Amino acid sequence: MKRILLMTACIFCLVCTSCNSQPGTTQKEVVLETTAGNIRLRLYNDTPGHRDNFIRNVEEGMYTGVTFHRVIRNFMIQTGDPCTRPESYPVKIDEKGDTIPETISAEIVWPIHANVRGAVAAARESDDTNPERASDKFQFYIVTGRTCTDDDLNGYETGRAQRDADILYAKKQEEHKDELDKLRAARDKYGISDLLEKLQDEARYEMSENPPITYPNDLRRRYKVNGGAPWLDNEYTVFGEVVEGMKTVETIQKVKTDGADKPLTEIRIVKAYVVE
Repeated sequence: MKRILLMTACIFCLVCTSCNSQPGTTQKEVVLETTAGNIRLRLYNDTPGHRDNFIRNVEEGMYTGVTFHRVIRNFMIQTGDPCTRPESYPVKIDEKGDTIPETISAEIVWPIHANVRGAVAAARESDDTNPERASDKFQFYIVTGRTCTDDDLNGYETGRAQRDADILYAKKQEEHKDELDKLRAARDKYGISDLLEKLQDEARYEMSENPPITYPNDLRRRYKVNGGAPWLDNEYTVFGEVVEGMKTVETIQKVKTDGADKPLTEIRIVKAYVVE
């Protein structure tokens, strides 16, 4: 089973602790005892589906024995794949013997929760097959990262806006495919041009009504000082943060990996438990 983060080097390739405390509320904490040291996580109450799912996984012992199967220096460490356990864990299998992804609904609370250094977030499949951005039920990542500049953040904003505009324009062309095909069959180049221009205007208007995200000044400051993975913001559910053990996270992200970002030295979660 390979649940992955999709926007790494191929789209926006940089990386930047979570900003996300909730005054006046009691938040659950979980300790991951790993072969590299302990990591203590705090789970957010305003992502209750992810909080409860994560606690359930912990209490059922799902994370006992799983490896950190995907590690990218200056970006993130990823774990939680049931198939990496030395002992079996019940997962859904298709007729080919491949794992069927199990998901929970997205709970994206941005910009309150962002992919800053130390953020804990759910991995998921790509928008192509997962337009609702549902989270994988088991796999999660912890952001490490590097600092970002204003130019970096501006570039992410511009790149996201262009990507969203292109996707919307392509979607509109697909919706009008039959009409476009008829115009092409009639070799009506003016009709094609007029229709495409109309669709592009519609896409621009819809984008103006629902503009892409821009980074608030306080979040920009955090990315510039602490670092993170801002290109993932508003697209993956951030549901917690590291409160102790970032040195362990750093140790894990520095291990040597193969071409698939899999550590050459196996690092496992020995035990996970909820702090009472």
